[in-house]
This record gives sequence, structure tokens and C-alpha cells, in this order.
Amino acid sequence: MKFGTSAIHAGVNKDTAYNSVTTPIYTSSTFRFEETGLTKGYDYTRSGNPTRSALEENIAALEGGICARAVATGMAAVATALHFFKSGDHILCTHDCYGGTERLLRTYSELFGLRVTYVDMCDLKSVEAAWLPETRGIWIETPSNPLLNIVDIRAITAIARARRGLSIVDNTFLSPYFQRPFELGADIIVHSTTKYLNGHSDVVGGAVVVKDSNLAERLKFLVNALGLGAAPFDCWLVLRGIKTLVARMQAHERNALAVARFLSEHPQVRRVFYPGLPSHPNHALARCQQYGFGGMVSFELDGDSESMRRLLKGTKLFTLAESLGGVESLIEHPATMSHASMDAELREKAGINDRIVRLSVGIEETSDLIEDLASALRQCQHNTPATPASARSVFSSINAH
Repeated sequence: MKFGTSAIHAGVNKDTAYNSVTTPIYTSSTFRFEETGLTKGYDYTRSGNPTRSALEENIAALEGGICARAVATGMAAVATALHFFKSGDHILCTHDCYGGTERLLRTYSELFGLRVTYVDMCDLKSVEAAWLPETRGIWIETPSNPLLNIVDIRAITAIARARRGLSIVDNTFLSPYFQRPFELGADIIVHSTTKYLNGHSDVVGGAVVVKDSNLAERLKFLVNALGLGAAPFDCWLVLRGIKTLVARMQAHERNALAVARFLSEHPQVRRVFYPGLPSHPNHALARCQQYGFGGMVSFELDGDSESMRRLLKGTKLFTLAESLGGVESLIEHPATMSHASMDAELREKAGINDRIVRLSVGIEETSDLIEDLASALRQCQHNTPATPASARSVFSSINAH
């Protein structure tokens, strides 16, 4: 089946009793045995559930994997993937990764002795130089969050494979519609299904996908043993969302490109981070390894902390909120919101400064979104000099995280 057809049909037919067109929600925590040692495929929902299986089969088909496991949150997916390693192992990680990923890596380092080195993976020589005898894996996030740097998945997975290491790709920002890391050599794919796969900002969830039978057995064991499986209703919501993934991603990308072009010409904007712009330093690489550029746009505001406050409070359609990938547009300030938990020195080194703004561009009318940003930016132009306060104090009144 073609991708768009698989998004609608893969894995969904679980009702053999009444032939429901949509996948039923099996809320049962336990399942009746036919007799001792004999079931109809399920015994206890922590270990497996028909609704969850439908979602897992669907995601595996879209990514081109042989096994997927749906888990409770995106961070549960990250945690599951990290359990493929043991104490003393060394991991290389994208230096400008999601703040929650860095926080968990730091926690595992403190508690379990997992060693982590953060590397600018746009520089392949730096990746090779950072690889140690104890290195067992590499964590790739591309496009990165929030700066949308693009790294060469094929080249980096080749480095890992030559050294018998695992390569893990966080594919949340693009979804399998715009990027399929297994085609580029990845071993494990993680998702926050909260984002584009669900697409409606009404559930939290995650997924881990593998393409190797040995990794599949380990993945099944980990999710069951750790009790990380997603709830049936949450799985049903994500599965429903995936049915419109293709149409939504096309609309997200169309709007994001228009917004990025508008921002790139605005006098209040220093830089725009969007791989779909020819001016992006990794535009050619993105065209090579992706099927599209996605719906995320970041930019650096040319202004002080008061200008930033006015911008974030001035939008009407872009809601000031964390998360991304829903049909509605969101605006956020990474330094004090999505990446507030990230080590401050690492955040600054990665280039995530207090002037960076991240947009999750929704599927509203393009002209309405541009006018909303234009109006908010006009308020910045009429700014009066701000008192010398830190960004954190300025945003304390609008940041609930």
C-alpha cells in the first residue's frame, strides 16, 4: 500500500465479531482464557491490548519497521530507548536536542552511570572524534528542536554501524510522512505521538519502532516489564489522528513555508530557522533525506526582553503554549519553556539564546497566520526601552511551566 493508504488502513481491523469499520476501544484490563494456557492473543493489558496493537501495527507500517510499541508519553519512548543501554555505556547525542531528552540523559547519567557526550552532528569529524571504545549508541534529532538544524542521518548511522553501535532517531518533528530514518540506516525510531501523529492536542503518547528481530524482542520485553504501555483510549485517539496525517502535514508545510518567507523579510527578525528556505545552511541535505520540510519554524527576534514579552502576548491565533504538531498554531519561548530544564551552559552553547522563538505552524488560513504575526511584531516596533532584567524574570508572568 502507498503511504496515504497505510495511514488509514494499516492495523485497524481488530473487530472480528461485528466487523466495525473503525477500531474498537478495548478498555478491559484483563482477558478471559479459553482454558489454562490458551488465550485469543491477549491476557492482560499491560502486556498487550487489541487497540494498542492496532496503533503499533499502523506506526510500524508507516515507518517501515517490523515492530512498534506505543507507550504513555514521548518521554516514555525516550526512556524505553535508553534501556537498550547499560551502566557505563557511552552515548553521543545531538547537542541541540529537546530539553526533556537532555534532562533524562542527565538523570540517567547521575543515577545509573550512563555517559553522554553532546556533539554538533553537522560536523561529521566531530562525531568520529567523540566516539570512544565504550560508545554504544548515537542519539540523532533532526530537524533539531528548536533550531531546526539538519544532520546527515545516512552518514552518521554509517559511523555507528561501522563501530557496532546503535543509531536512534527522534522523528517527532517530521513524522514518517516527511522522513523515514530506517531508509537512511537507523536502528531505532522514537516518536512523541502527542505531536504530529495525533495532531489534535488532545492526548499524550509515544512510540518506539525497530526493524531488527533481536531489537524487537528486547523492545517488547522492556515495555511490558517497565509497564510503559499506552492506554487503549489514548491509542485510539492517536490512531484516529493518523488517518488525516497526510492532509495535515501538507497543510502544515504549506503554511510554515509562507510564514518563514514572511519572517525572513521582516525588519524585527534577525534570523529564520526553516530548512525549506534556500538560505538555510542545510537546505540541500534536507531536500536529499526528507520528503518535505515540516511545519516547525523558529526565528531570532531583533529586540530586547520587553520586545519579546510584547510579541508573545501580542499574538491572537498563535497560542502561547508548549508542545507542537496540533492543527492549531502555537508560539513559545524555548529558553524559559520547552528547554527551561536543559543545562543552561549546554543550552547557550547550542545557540538557544533568549531571543529564539519557536512556532508550531497550524493549518489555519495562511493569510490569517501571517497577519497575526505581523500585528504582534508591530507592537515590538513601538517598544520603549526596557529595564535591564533577565529574560527569566520578564517571562515569569506569562510562563506557567
